[in-house]
Amino acid sequence: MTLSRAAVEQALSQIQDPAGHALTSNERIESLVIDGATIRLTLRIAAAEAKAFADVQKAAEAALLALPGITRALVILTAEKTASAPRAQGSARDIPGVRHMVAVASGKGGVGKSTLAANLALALRRKGLAVGLVDADIYGPSVPRLMGVSRKPEFIDGKMLKPIEAHGLKVMSIGFMVEEESPLIWRGPMIDSALTQMMREVAWGDLDVLIVDMPPGTGDAQLTMAQKMPLDGAIIVSTPQDLALIDARKGLTLFAKADVKVFGLVENMSTFICPACGSRCDIFGHGGAQREAEKLGLDFLGEIPLHMAIRVAADAGAPSVVADPDGPHAAAYGAIAARLWAKLAARI
Repeated sequence: MTLSRAAVEQALSQIQDPAGHALTSNERIESLVIDGATIRLTLRIAAAEAKAFADVQKAAEAALLALPGITRALVILTAEKTASAPRAQGSARDIPGVRHMVAVASGKGGVGKSTLAANLALALRRKGLAVGLVDADIYGPSVPRLMGVSRKPEFIDGKMLKPIEAHGLKVMSIGFMVEEESPLIWRGPMIDSALTQMMREVAWGDLDVLIVDMPPGTGDAQLTMAQKMPLDGAIIVSTPQDLALIDARKGLTLFAKADVKVFGLVENMSTFICPACGSRCDIFGHGGAQREAEKLGLDFLGEIPLHMAIRVAADAGAPSVVADPDGPHAAAYGAIAARLWAKLAARI
């Protein structure tokens, strides 16, 4: 039997905010989702209240876990921050255990960024490295489907989230905590809080690399994320045609504003390979990203073809590096991973 919202709100009404008001008053509750044995609660607070609300957050989680049938409770604080915190330069050392953090980004959606991020992480794992993958696309999380997992993450000692393990990677995504078909209507502060929890409140353990699958686009949300995350650098993904390259240039500008090094460009859907006859057809053109990289003085990290096998493997939850580890597509991802790791190793 599903717990009623009224029962949950009754439990929360017994908790007071730092000003002595019931948690259910003053429009503190931004969202409340009851998903079987899991409750996800988002509280609206002001930036100055963040520290004072730490105990309230813990009390709310305890109250929710005390409800019948509830085994998991996630309480998120949506504090609006007035200024970006200083970003660590050159390493991810302010996230315990994480040596390097790399963003995989694109100026627009639909260029296969998430598929590349997942295969790149898996290719790094094949090199013997300890690798994590964060799905930072709050509105359209793809990693749960790509990695073939849908279970909810567990809490360790009621504080830190335990990452989901899939294909040898440690993975975290908002998609593990919401239904795949459920739309998220979140404001900037909510996204900021959720991303903070998915990166800094996760028991990653010791990782050589944490790959961040960035949301598509180049707006304020993406710029804020780039400024706040301790990135070693970023990879820009584009398809070959001019329209996509225009947006890729915007991505380069975004990371320049955030003072984040761009390691290079990757051309995805570089050429279509017919699965029946093996012939090639440059549907979107070919070589555009490489020419753009040369024009901008950036490294070209490699190209990935448009092939049905890549799409089928991704939809099946076993990306190409896992589904066909000795195949040509895995080799292409592996070559990009090798170039990336060489750049990271040079920064140690």
